[in-house]
Amino acid sequence: MKVHINLVIALMLLNLHFLPSQAAAAGSSSGLCLYMALLLHYSLLATFSWMALEGFHLYLLLVKVFNIYVKKYLLKLSVVGWGVPAVIVSVVVIIDRKFYGQVALETSNSTICYITNSYVKIWTTVVLFSLVFLFNVIMFGVTIRRVLILHHTREFGQNNLEKTKKDICSLAGVMTLLGITWGLVFFSFGLLTTPALYLFCILNSLQGFFIFLWFVMSLRKAKTSATKMSSETRSTNS
Repeated sequence: MKVHINLVIALMLLNLHFLPSQAAAAGSSSGLCLYMALLLHYSLLATFSWMALEGFHLYLLLVKVFNIYVKKYLLKLSVVGWGVPAVIVSVVVIIDRKFYGQVALETSNSTICYITNSYVKIWTTVVLFSLVFLFNVIMFGVTIRRVLILHHTREFGQNNLEKTKKDICSLAGVMTLLGITWGLVFFSFGLLTTPALYLFCILNSLQGFFIFLWFVMSLRKAKTSATKMSSETRSTNS
């Protein structure tokens, strides 16, 4: 849950710095625009980092399985999840502060505060996300494979149908945590540009809500398991 919470915090920071970015660009303060661009870049990279760490966490649970205890695990994940983006942004600022500033959007007449250099944008966002997306797609494939194996070992019946529904919900939750829907950006070309961008905006703007549903389902499942275990213990003792 703590890994999920860090991803949620990164998404919150991303939204908090993206939404007012246009207003900051319209203002006269270059310092404010620099701050907004820098923090927007950082929060975007932090979101990618925690998506990758979600995939790594899934790797430990589904692939490695045994001997997965890591001392101060969450602390080490936090150093990577929050530290790596900070290093990247710091290097960009040290090289040239002018890499951050007002950027005109190609799809509209508005401007936002973001990365002004196309090479910096490609190497620090597109390339990084491509690597994260590739890794997480592989882990999502592993998850689907495990679910299918469990599905084939079950006997067909009403109980099996209920478990299948739960498996589908679980896969949808994993897909959200891994940020698979962000991959729609790769299909935003030619005739697919408009529908892909609409889907990208709708699904990814609701990512936090989907994670909230995942939290509710997980807490409900834990509560149900605890109640079932308690009832079985009482029946055994009696």
